[in-house]
Amino acid sequence: MSSLGAHNSGPDAEGPDIPEPSHAEKARTLVHLQQTGGLSTISRKQPGWPFGSVMPYGLDDRGQPSFLISSMAMHTQNLLGDSRASLLVTPPESQRDPLGAARVTLMGSVTKVPKSEVAPVRERYLARHANAAYWVDFDDFTFFRMALADIYFVGGFGSMGWVAPTDYMAAAVDPLAETAADLIREMNTIQQETLLLLARECGKLDAEQASITTMDRLGFHLRVKTPGRMQGGRFAFTAPVRNAEEARAGVADLAAKARAGTPVLHSL
Repeated sequence: MSSLGAHNSGPDAEGPDIPEPSHAEKARTLVHLQQTGGLSTISRKQPGWPFGSVMPYGLDDRGQPSFLISSMAMHTQNLLGDSRASLLVTPPESQRDPLGAARVTLMGSVTKVPKSEVAPVRERYLARHANAAYWVDFDDFTFFRMALADIYFVGGFGSMGWVAPTDYMAAAVDPLAETAADLIREMNTIQQETLLLLARECGKLDAEQASITTMDRLGFHLRVKTPGRMQGGRFAFTAPVRNAEEARAGVADLAAKARAGTPVLHSL
């Protein structure tokens, strides 16, 4: 599977496809950025019925989750009876816009980690959940991990699909993952005139306000307020970026091209 996806403004949109990370890359990045999900196991008390639990998780180097759980917990008892489970991971913005925000469901078999393999799992888990050091050695707590069977990613309205575990595990976390939120806030405050320039010159829109909603190594999505409506599209960086400094330079480069009348790859 290609590491790139493509985006345009809708199923009937004309114009070029705008490169963007694949569903596998987006799913891997989302799971990396969060630390807690919703674990659904199969109930032993009510056979066949799903049982939901709030679940902190660790990750191995391929993005597969691990869990530190007590033998007294109902989800642990469920897993010992049937190892099939799913983990739903959502970002913080889902609190404001639950249907518009990205989310990913990891499905797999959750089983105990053999004692001979616990050390690296423990180290990675505690790196993400330092407070677990207080109970990690309790007799009733054990590490479990999920062997992925399938993955379903939803990127928002009209963006969704199944992701093969091999593609997910081979995908890299986006290099802007840790800095994108701060970059977006920065651009939407001190670079408002630059964003309006892109909307007006590239999209030929009567833009009143413009803001970046997401940013990754290949580009960003711009939401534009015009008289009477909201609309948006994606802008591609001239070249993939590797860090925040290159992302700032990438936005400045697009603005310079817009001022000069040089074509910019976008879907506004």
